[in-house]
Amino acid sequence: MLGLSRRRKTVADRMAEAYDAAERDDYPAALAIWNELAHQGVARAQNNIGACFSEGLGVERDLSLAFRWLNLAAEGGDPIGLRNFAALHFKGEGCEQNYARAAELYKAAAEKGDAPAQDMLSWMLLEGEVIEPDFVAAKRWAEMAAEQGVAGSMTRLGMIYHNALGVPRDAALAASWWKRAALLGDPDGQAMLGAAYFLGAGVQPDPVQSYAWLLRARRLGSALAEPFMTPARERLSKGKLAEAERIADAPLMESAS
Repeated sequence: MLGLSRRRKTVADRMAEAYDAAERDDYPAALAIWNELAHQGVARAQNNIGACFSEGLGVERDLSLAFRWLNLAAEGGDPIGLRNFAALHFKGEGCEQNYARAAELYKAAAEKGDAPAQDMLSWMLLEGEVIEPDFVAAKRWAEMAAEQGVAGSMTRLGMIYHNALGVPRDAALAASWWKRAALLGDPDGQAMLGAAYFLGAGVQPDPVQSYAWLLRARRLGSALAEPFMTPARERLSKGKLAEAERIADAPLMESAS
């Protein structure tokens, strides 16, 4: 038992050293450590090597090697390895594109508590473009990801309640989810919150808040804001327009109330 404890501490220390090197952009040093640990069967190290080959970090981008290392990490049960291996199948990088296999891998990672995998699986199940849709499961996975702070899943939950996808329509709950996402900086959440304030859907109509959130969303590239920009602007006097612009320029948490 003592020997196992020492081994685990050594692996943790070595992984910390590798992460420190990676943060300094010294990927050769990080990869040297990960390579040593990967050959000892450390799944997270195998994932990190695969991710480097996938993204070209410290090595030439090589999707075949990325596939090999991420396959090992996934077989070792590493949640991030499962998620990254799923991404290869989803994109068709280093292997044939296979959405069903990607969904299986994302689900395996999601079941291990990986929030980005939960978010991606929720999106796939809700959109229903590449796998069979399942609104109930999409909601469940989005809730799990949202609990871990994934803003995109919060926005998705707002859409689920707004569009009554497997649940009764609830405009107030939709707006509440959009506000949570908006305050975390999610552009689509900001756009939908702005639209909700414009329409008075689930919240009291507020032309100033509407335009402020729409401005934030458009600056961050949300296409969802664009249809509301002109009509929201036209509702405002010159003074109210300046107020909305000041709000949009302020730090996000000042918009929490």
